[in-house]
Amino acid sequence: MKAILVANPKGGSGKSTLATHVAAHFAWEGEQVMMGDLDRQHTARHWLSLRPDNFPPIHGWELAEGLPAQPPPGTTVTVLDSPAGLHGKKLDTALKVVERVLVPVQPASFDLWALADFFQRLAKEKAVRKGRVEIAVIGMRVNPRTQTFRRFQDFVADYRLPLLTSLRDTQLYVQLQPRGLTLFDLPRPRFERDFAQWQPIIEWLK
Repeated sequence: MKAILVANPKGGSGKSTLATHVAAHFAWEGEQVMMGDLDRQHTARHWLSLRPDNFPPIHGWELAEGLPAQPPPGTTVTVLDSPAGLHGKKLDTALKVVERVLVPVQPASFDLWALADFFQRLAKEKAVRKGRVEIAVIGMRVNPRTQTFRRFQDFVADYRLPLLTSLRDTQLYVQLQPRGLTLFDLPRPRFERDFAQWQPIIEWLK
């Protein structure tokens, strides 16, 4: 089973947007997808409840009384949407069950300062040091023609992490969320520019 963690210690970085889109992509690929919500706000779980039945299904945790939550039988891809401030034992536990970590980042200074400590913690994790878990960064709501973006590139490069792509700031994502939908649920020819920005993420996850 492929398992992917979406994590960032700062709230509002785009974790749920990234997690729902990754889950929807794999659902359209014919995978049996579970999106696990680790956030107490249950943002991803609420989004799942809004997803129309005529689109490829994405499942939530299988919950049985007296047993820990687990993926439904037959799950081939698990996407974990994590809360802000994920650290300590919860971070250790998550890293033990995933192979890839996607870190969505908005390139403002406050966001980068919060990430510095997180990246240092990740580098010390045994699963990361031994190469069992790979990490990549995605710029969120980014204008690549700004000095802020160039500082962002330098910041990521200092930690020797791949910056896979940057997703533009568009209301498209906001408009799709309350419908339980993602970019991947739309006709591709109408949104080719945005699909192209997602392609490096898809290739890295494969």
